[in-house]
Amino acid sequence: MRPSSGGVVADAEPAAGAPTVTAGSLLRQVPPAIVVGVGSGLTLIGISLLAGWLEGLIWDDLPPQLGVDPDAWWWTILLLTCAGALAGLVVWKAPGHAGPDPATIELVSAPLPLRALPGLAAALIITLAGGISLGPENPIIGLNVALAAVLGMRLLPKTPAPFWIGLAVAGTLGAMFGTPVGAALLLSETSPGDQRIPLWNRMFGPLVAAGAGAATMFALSDLDLAIPVPGYSGFHTGDLFIAMLIASGAAVIGLVAVYAFPVLHDVLHRVSNPFVLLTGAGFVLGILGVIGGRESLFKGLDEMKDVSAHIGDYSAGHLALLSGVKLLALLVAASAGFRGGRIFPALFIGVMLGWLVVAVFPDVAPAVAITAACVGILVAVTRNGWLALFMALTVVPDADLLPILVLAALPAWLIVVGRPLMIVEEEPAA
Repeated sequence: MRPSSGGVVADAEPAAGAPTVTAGSLLRQVPPAIVVGVGSGLTLIGISLLAGWLEGLIWDDLPPQLGVDPDAWWWTILLLTCAGALAGLVVWKAPGHAGPDPATIELVSAPLPLRALPGLAAALIITLAGGISLGPENPIIGLNVALAAVLGMRLLPKTPAPFWIGLAVAGTLGAMFGTPVGAALLLSETSPGDQRIPLWNRMFGPLVAAGAGAATMFALSDLDLAIPVPGYSGFHTGDLFIAMLIASGAAVIGLVAVYAFPVLHDVLHRVSNPFVLLTGAGFVLGILGVIGGRESLFKGLDEMKDVSAHIGDYSAGHLALLSGVKLLALLVAASAGFRGGRIFPALFIGVMLGWLVVAVFPDVAPAVAITAACVGILVAVTRNGWLALFMALTVVPDADLLPILVLAALPAWLIVVGRPLMIVEEEPAA
């Protein structure tokens, strides 16, 4: 590669022997990328709407009809236990067992067989509607990847499966985060495709899919991850050091969960029957829900907005309780094998930790405390710096915070580098 006119190494020329990429070959990727991106967004919207309808029916409409206090402790435990039983039944009896245990796989994994998809979709809906402290990330990516790979290969048999997988992952991420930027950052880190081809040539189709997924989400839903928080007044030198301390502290808390994860997973999976295991885990989650209140349930996006909108009603002790209960609930749900992802619950924990810092030290800017805590916890849980920075700025969308957060992420990264990932290694079959 040669230096560009600005003195920066250009990434426009392919390496020796690399396949030739032309404008025409890139344009031919646009139609399938749009179809996959829109389809990925529609899948996410459909499952989210169904889960939201069931959530309202179970948690809001049913109690008055039964003459039950919706805030009664026993009702919360009953609903979470029933959610665990239903999820366990699906994992136990559904064809394909609702896919692999999410604790044992990355965010993106090999395409699932089609027979496993109905069970996976049902298990995800139970997770989202039942109040389980997990998000939709892993299952929805698994669903879209499998559908795109199978249908794409049938329609265009000469197109390799990784092409369809890349489009589905990008389209889903674009829809889930509401912008193609997050997908671009994540995919640039995984660096998909032939490494001899310049990055932007490899990213062209996935970026189209991510944009189509995000556009679909904006057109058909009201997705907004931003929380109500006082505006950032501008950079102060002290903010940088405060952000570094907060991000580092949150990373340490996240590492505690990372180290506890495989231990708890091993203990829980001594119960071999998934129905018994998930029913029991649902009961435990119900107890945690009683302790933490309804704000500590579900994936956490709406809940972190509600807490932030009424932050004056929450003491430092209450915020610490919410953070701790949510962390325990995330560990139990993910270790037990509920189908769901860990990014959104971790984001909730980061927001609560940020507000906790503000409650204890009122002079700290809320925008700095919250975003730094989100960066720290997400760096530990996901081990992806781009994702941590992106999600923090999605929660508090202020570009003035970016330089602070980039620097705050560095000591947090030093804390987690070389540490175990939040993934359980599967034991080989005997």
